Amino acid sequence: MSLSAQVNIPSLNKTVTIPTGLFINNEFVPSVDSQELIHAINPATEETICSVVAASSKDIDVAVAAARKAFQTTWGKNVTGFERSRLINKLADLIERDASELAEIETLNNGKPFKIARDFDIGDSIQCLRYYAGWADKIIGQSLEVDNKTKFAFTRHDPIGVCVFHGTIQSICGMAWKVAPALATGCTIVMKPSELTPLTALKLSELVKEAGFPPGVLNTVPSLGPVGGAALASHLDVDKVAFTGSTITGRKIMEAAAKSNLKKVSLELGGKSPHLVFESADLEQAAAWAALGICYNSGQDCTAGSRVYVQESVYEKFLEQLVAKVKAQVISHGFDESSGGGPVVSKGQYDRVWGYIESGKQEGAKVLLGGVKRSEKGYWVDPTIFTDIRPDMRIVKEEIFGPVLSVGVFKTEEEAIALANDTTYGLGAGLHSNDANQCMRVSSALEAGTVWINQYNLLNNNVPFGGKKQSGIGRELGSYALEEYTSVKAVHWNFGEKLEWPL
Repeated sequence: MSLSAQVNIPSLNKTVTIPTGLFINNEFVPSVDSQELIHAINPATEETICSVVAASSKDIDVAVAAARKAFQTTWGKNVTGFERSRLINKLADLIERDASELAEIETLNNGKPFKIARDFDIGDSIQCLRYYAGWADKIIGQSLEVDNKTKFAFTRHDPIGVCVFHGTIQSICGMAWKVAPALATGCTIVMKPSELTPLTALKLSELVKEAGFPPGVLNTVPSLGPVGGAALASHLDVDKVAFTGSTITGRKIMEAAAKSNLKKVSLELGGKSPHLVFESADLEQAAAWAALGICYNSGQDCTAGSRVYVQESVYEKFLEQLVAKVKAQVISHGFDESSGGGPVVSKGQYDRVWGYIESGKQEGAKVLLGGVKRSEKGYWVDPTIFTDIRPDMRIVKEEIFGPVLSVGVFKTEEEAIALANDTTYGLGAGLHSNDANQCMRVSSALEAGTVWINQYNLLNNNVPFGGKKQSGIGRELGSYALEEYTSVKAVHWNFGEKLEWPL
């Protein structure tokens, strides 16, 4: 098959070229032993955009070998932090240059509105790369006093080696969060993009070569999860795996890592994030942030604020404002200028979300908004709000990964905290209050890796992000992410002590 595809974007009256091969050693190549393809689908039309090569387990071996060779020869400890910084900055510049085209591909493949893909996802990716480019020449250890007369010790933060990144649903900024600190520390990469959305990663790989990275530093191998994902998780020559996706898959990866070579693992998994609205809050703003929490990316966000609990005294007033905010969100094709949200990413996800909506109805929750299917083609799920919820309902307990919101009520601060923490997850949480003491008490009590006060779902590249409980292990972003891609080596240096022997 051809290793590129010409893809038409009728709404823009243009054609884009997308590479469709495996990106190994800075070249797009076919599979060494398989004819299997991954079909990239436009979720807004249900039509196939193009098909890309699906890597086999042998292709995974080739990609890992390329990454290992680069780590040992042209990257890793063989290049200075200044050079790593220069190349990462160059990659950021190229992404900025091609931001519109990358956003167009994102919109085609995952349904996200073009303006959001360009200004938020790709804009954040550029910033993330530049942030870690600044760290590349600042990876430092410690000098430790042992005995000033005879010896001392020091530490080095060495790059961990060959790192694998993959996810079940992945955007360009999710890739940047992992790629940027890994490159900054000197690691090499094998990236398995989501089999649902592989196109942006392949286009990005072209820019890696153009930026001047040595062959093998970053390799991109689209593959089916049970094939490529499983092979990478259990590979004996991989030093670290970072995964974004479901808790169920995260467990499998952790098990495979343990059974193979005990490779380092970081997991950014599911969430059932709570959003607390207290009576002192600015209700109009709280409603706006709650709407963002469930509508952004059509609810396909690990930190989606899918449970909102409101203090009884302001419950009815808040609901009115919340419904008005959510109704104002336009869910349409990604190239529609008015669109603030698109379809969910796949037929499988569409069926999953609608299964939860029907479950909510059957278990007795009240549909306040939405809950009705569209007749048109596309994987559309309009924002749906449930009230009259109980803690044992599936829509309250389980991650839906779609624009489905459960709204409950509480009387006291203690009850609010108990409701918020009544989950196996611990990724994000939000609270709205104008009582400063309450903000401190509640943010301290919430069991989540990230807590937002009087806002929701906004992240910064210099602030760490990650989960507690079954929401994952490890941290992304900020200086904390550097620890995920380095190993600390202690060096003991004796310059004066003489050993008397025998003992």
